[in-house]
Amino acid sequence: MKNYFIELENCINLKRLEELRISVLGKKGELAKEFANMKNLEPSQRKDVAKELNKIKQEFAKKLEEKRLELEEKAVEDGMLNEKIDISLINGKLELGGYHPVVETMNRIIDYFQKMNFSVEEGRMVEDDFHNFEALNLPKHHPARDMQDTFYFADHHLLRTHTSPVQIRTMEREKPPIRMIAPGTVFRRDFDLTHTPMFHQVEGLVIENGKKVSFANLKFILQDFLHHMFGEVEVRFRPSFFPFTEPSAEVDISCVFCEGDGCRVCSHTGWLEVLGCGMVDENVLKAVQYEDVSGYAFGLGVERFAMLIHRIPDLRSLFEGDLRLLEQFQR
Repeated sequence: MKNYFIELENCINLKRLEELRISVLGKKGELAKEFANMKNLEPSQRKDVAKELNKIKQEFAKKLEEKRLELEEKAVEDGMLNEKIDISLINGKLELGGYHPVVETMNRIIDYFQKMNFSVEEGRMVEDDFHNFEALNLPKHHPARDMQDTFYFADHHLLRTHTSPVQIRTMEREKPPIRMIAPGTVFRRDFDLTHTPMFHQVEGLVIENGKKVSFANLKFILQDFLHHMFGEVEVRFRPSFFPFTEPSAEVDISCVFCEGDGCRVCSHTGWLEVLGCGMVDENVLKAVQYEDVSGYAFGLGVERFAMLIHRIPDLRSLFEGDLRLLEQFQR
């Protein structure tokens, strides 16, 4: 047994330690054989031999456990040493990053309106029904609510479906004149090539005392804005319906893919819809207790703009984190 103790002391890995344990303490190990040989001894000798063998067994088991703990600790230290990363080393493969196309587009939009003296307002993402719908001339059971598939909570709150509630809360908090945009994340239960459950909007609002604001003011600012974003495109306004504006219009630009000639992207019309707008409805102004004021509002989807500016065919690719797409936007 002396050789086994020496071998145990010199053991350098856990695999060999386990082999040694089986050789000595296993069912067919060295000590098991010694206990089996006791039957050949005189009865008077068996007690002393059994006592000695048990003492050896306990001592070996103790040293075996101590060695196991020592080798496990060494294995952990060796693993940490082998996996150590020197973060001060310069990686020659490092490349300059860039803004995500949605972030870059959002920044361009905000930059334009800030230069036009619009303030940037933010608001909560979890809203109540009044600020998200009723104050915007969308009472309960209004059919226009079906246009927005909403995520509801059990307590009658919801994930905002647009950033218009920020406009309502700003008007509740401040008096005219108001000149603001509300960029942010919104949520709707929709998912396909051109829709995602989470996306980004920028909505704008201008309110002045009296009748100082007209649809002509709205047309001027939006035409200038669209030229800023897309270059020298044609812009047209089409009559439309939105519960919170009257009159309302949808705004199109000449197709940036075919330059107005007609293609699959624009359904061969030569036009692409980019935003909605209109004069603020009287019912919205009453909901915030505004009197003798006038104003306009507009709203756009940031992902829609990013897709058109960067010629991205599938909206979902903006959220999939595919480096083959994102690396194209490095600075």
